[in-house]
Amino acid sequence: MKKLFTFLAFICVSIVGAQEFDVQKMDSLFEAVEENNKGMGSFAIHKNGKPVYTKSIGYANMSKNIKSHVRTKYRIGSISKTFTAAMILQLVEEGKLSLDTKLSEFYPSLPNSEKISIEDMLRHQSGLFNFTNEEAYLDYMEEPKSKEDLLAIFKAHEPSFQPGEKNEYSNTNYVLLSFILQDVENNSYAGVLKKRIIEPLELKDTYYGGKINSDNAEAFSYQKKKDWKPATETDMSIPMGAGAIVSTPSDLNSFYTALFEGKVLKQETFEQMKTFKNGYGMGLFNFPFNDKTLYGHTGGIDGFNSMSAYYPEEDLAVTYISNGTDFSPNEIVIGAMSIYWGLDFTLPSFEPAMEVPEEKLQEYTGTYGNETFPLKLEIFVEDGTLMGQGTGQPSFPLEAYDENKFQFTRAGLKLEFEPEADKMILMQGGGTHELTREE
Repeated sequence: MKKLFTFLAFICVSIVGAQEFDVQKMDSLFEAVEENNKGMGSFAIHKNGKPVYTKSIGYANMSKNIKSHVRTKYRIGSISKTFTAAMILQLVEEGKLSLDTKLSEFYPSLPNSEKISIEDMLRHQSGLFNFTNEEAYLDYMEEPKSKEDLLAIFKAHEPSFQPGEKNEYSNTNYVLLSFILQDVENNSYAGVLKKRIIEPLELKDTYYGGKINSDNAEAFSYQKKKDWKPATETDMSIPMGAGAIVSTPSDLNSFYTALFEGKVLKQETFEQMKTFKNGYGMGLFNFPFNDKTLYGHTGGIDGFNSMSAYYPEEDLAVTYISNGTDFSPNEIVIGAMSIYWGLDFTLPSFEPAMEVPEEKLQEYTGTYGNETFPLKLEIFVEDGTLMGQGTGQPSFPLEAYDENKFQFTRAGLKLEFEPEADKMILMQGGGTHELTREE
């Protein structure tokens, strides 16, 4: 499920042709992250459908001291959308749906349903409000919700814009596409997924998720404060095909390889899937890496972050799934791919965070915003750690790196406080915003 902070696009660098890569340096990258307690998860590279590198770091279950390994299974969040889009497009191929089929044929009570097409939902251009952005979402996300419950939530929100007017990411689209899959196939989403994707592609470690079970080699997720703490556990009845699939890096690499090799969709249909309009394909995004373009998706749910991408010219698939991050997963993937392609890359060095007394941290607390910034940012202290939380979003820990300066490295976010002036400067992705503390 897409949250406030997601992976940034790959940075542009100069590329040389792929060749035998420095496995020892690749190991050193992941070992540095693990040894400095900066992240946990699993990574895999496949070429020509075969694994050429796998690595797991950290724990699947910290309370039971269970280490992650190559078959540890993780929640993959919004990467689930590629699966959902592929299955919807299979129904289109079979004549059970068309891209022009209207939402009103299934759920006429939803706003603008008579104007919203299957393609609009696939491309996030329906205008349906993203229900995971509502303030109440954090209050119910760990509780089971029925189809009727979710439809009532969707119906209660006014459209964000008119269908086709623009593209704006909304999980609502893909939950509804999940319901439509179930309706057309007269089967559960889990059953449709198994029949159409998992069994044909022989994905051994991929399925619709439920309550996390360590006995089934499933990983819990964690959030870093001073120490790792268990993250939330979204009830999987809520994200459906927008974010409820569990998998491994190797299985995801196999899925994307099969998708691009024509084993999931006919070539004509797949070309439509990866045709981009305003940056949106159908369940796909593209990631520029200088002169290369990779295709795939990212995901975030609870403390899990994932990224899966495929480079057609080299039949190369790469996936990283993290269940605990205190260092940008995007930077880890950039580093790994730089090493793979033989680029200059300096292994990260991690300096210990500055220690700030709790009474000093209290000087920064409050709610910050301005008229143009899209949300309010609450700053508070929890368990001796300065925390941030955007409206309707999960909280995140902040680490001091200079006087009055804090960062959330996973998202490339920096905050500079001016407590006497009740101001904060927020910097992320090249943008700078001055926010004022409310009285």
